[in-house]
Amino acid sequence: METLKLKNPFNNRLKGGHWWIFSNELEKVRTDIKPGEICRFEYSSGAPCGIGFFNPHSLISGRLLIKNSYSLDENFVKDRIAAAFEYRKSLGLEKYCRLFFGESDFIGGLVIDRYGDVFCVQLISAGADLLSEKIVKAINELFSPKAVIVKRDHQYRHLEGIEKKEEEIHGKLPKKVVIEENGCKYHVDLAAGQKTGWYFDQRENREFLSPFFKGRKVLDLYCYTGSFSILAAKSGAEIVWGVDSSEKAVELARENVKLNKLNEDKVIFEKSDAEKMLSALENGELPEKPDFILLDPPNFIRSKKNSAQAEKLYARLLSKALKALPSGGYAAFSTCSQHISPFTFEEIIKNAAAIASRKTFLLERRYQSKDHPILAGMEETRYLNFSLLKVR
Repeated sequence: METLKLKNPFNNRLKGGHWWIFSNELEKVRTDIKPGEICRFEYSSGAPCGIGFFNPHSLISGRLLIKNSYSLDENFVKDRIAAAFEYRKSLGLEKYCRLFFGESDFIGGLVIDRYGDVFCVQLISAGADLLSEKIVKAINELFSPKAVIVKRDHQYRHLEGIEKKEEEIHGKLPKKVVIEENGCKYHVDLAAGQKTGWYFDQRENREFLSPFFKGRKVLDLYCYTGSFSILAAKSGAEIVWGVDSSEKAVELARENVKLNKLNEDKVIFEKSDAEKMLSALENGELPEKPDFILLDPPNFIRSKKNSAQAEKLYARLLSKALKALPSGGYAAFSTCSQHISPFTFEEIIKNAAAIASRKTFLLERRYQSKDHPILAGMEETRYLNFSLLKVR
């Protein structure tokens, strides 16, 4: 096992709870080591920093697997997946959840979602990629699933210097699976769906909103396959409109209306551009006006370089929603980027309220669901910001 030495000034950040080593923190970036290979990392004093993945092609040169020791059990992959599952069981989540969340479960760049007897693995880091066989083997030994789908298509793989690849399927993968969440059922397309197929990270936020939907006219922008919309309808919304730019997502959302035996005249999905819909609403060009707008846009921030531009875009979208709402109306607004801190998120809300010239009240601030645990000392594990706003 190769050993890489750290420069002196960077010890405090790692000792404070962080688990990444950046390229400028190493005395030398060894290009002769295979990306993702497990190496030792040593403090400048000679003391052990830990063992982790090394990648000479990434700004994140080290993703630690263990700290202050050079002892890493050979069964660590299976043991950590088992420990992650025990934590989810303690939350009452066994069948449908994010089973493994990267650094927070101590294998950086590995994501596993569970859909009953089917598991979806997302490999983001070069190190996790090299462990793919051990990961699939561990899942098979621990859970005896019907199928495991391994995805190598995450946008951040290019930051690791690794290529996107076609999915790899072990076992017999059904075309769709059905999951249950907050008393609703949903079809999920694991092969063709976005990311791992479902956004478990918003589960608790959806549940939180349930009592606020009653009697409301709800517009769900960027609705994907209808997770918020279906719950809104089942929670007593007067009518729900869902909008997404993906025809496949809209088709699946319509199937989810039928799956939950909802009135198809009261839960309506359309393929459309969310920003155009907001502009039409703002200009009074739509026949009906919602009094509850769900705004959960995609991640517009690909790197810190474009964060300022993306923050302006988020503020503009939210301002349009705030402006379009009647007095007493609600907006549920989310962002899903590790580059948006809680402070920046509230700045976006403040700026949007100023642009819209609306009195805006921040009723609730929330983050991702508990099966996406936030690791103290590592803000990168906090990526989802959620708010419930009310306007006058």
